Amino acid sequence: MLLQWHLTDRCNLRCAHCYQASRGFRGLSFDELLRILGEYRALLWALSRRAGREVPGHLNLTGGEPFLRPDFLDLLAAVRDARISFGILSNGTLLDLALAQKLRRLKTRFVQVSVEGSEATHDRIRGRGNHRRVVAAIELLVRARVPVLVSFTAHRGNFREFPLVARMAQDLGVTRVWADRLIPEGTGESLRDQVLTPDETHELLLLMREARDEARRRHSRTEVAMHRALQLLAGGRPYRCTAGEGLLTIGPRGELYPCRRLPVPVGDVLEKPLLDLYDRSELLIALRERNRSAPQEPAHPCRRCPHEPSCRGGLRCLSHAVTGDPFQPDPGCWLAPTLC
Repeated sequence: MLLQWHLTDRCNLRCAHCYQASRGFRGLSFDELLRILGEYRALLWALSRRAGREVPGHLNLTGGEPFLRPDFLDLLAAVRDARISFGILSNGTLLDLALAQKLRRLKTRFVQVSVEGSEATHDRIRGRGNHRRVVAAIELLVRARVPVLVSFTAHRGNFREFPLVARMAQDLGVTRVWADRLIPEGTGESLRDQVLTPDETHELLLLMREARDEARRRHSRTEVAMHRALQLLAGGRPYRCTAGEGLLTIGPRGELYPCRRLPVPVGDVLEKPLLDLYDRSELLIALRERNRSAPQEPAHPCRRCPHEPSCRGGLRCLSHAVTGDPFQPDPGCWLAPTLC
């Protein structure tokens, strides 16, 4: 059970494609964070009891920029639990070697940072000089022996630069590099015209496959991961959206979402127990049902697709952002028009 937990919406960057629409809220009190952590532990306990086996937990802790919270390391210490691992999603700009070494001692599974292409492309999206700063952060984390993941948000203005980012990640000793497609939400809603077309999505996945194969030929320790929506169509691993089932998101004010990129609030974990929201939310129930069975509408193109059992419709957050309905076929799927 993966929980992506946004501890604050404060951030020291203003990235063009950010999912956030606001940045003024400092976040909940530390005691409220501990309450939410207790709710998450209760959810894991209940799910383990139902399954008849231990259901492990993982927290992705982020913001905004989580290192802007002065009590962030205190929360990491409180999280430590044999059943719960944690990673950190950060922009990397506030890291120094001493902090990286503390993260190592706290058994941080990974720190994820973003690289959006060449230095010029990256800085155009994330701010002048940021590429240099994120490379420095990667070098510090690798030196401290903290695993580093590099994420790449693909849109029409940068998707052909993924191979460059993959080679850079290998040269820096990154553990894994991967890509997701732009979701036009929050600040990024103004970039709706930058969403990849089906043909561009296909091209991106072929570029990713070539980058993965090149890394293997080089015997690189860096994994070029292809385990996201539609990537099985280009030689990646089967993947289906688990939002609302094995993935939940809590926002800075305690609001619960199926996924950060599917920003439909289903309740407040400070007002109602997380387990109750998980069990009773109509949206979460609908998402779980679609995770387990094919769409029932006779005209739905995914019903006739041989990949439907593995794919389950692709990137639901993109379908929601583009069509308003998370159960429509992935707008980037180049097979869907042929199945209508």
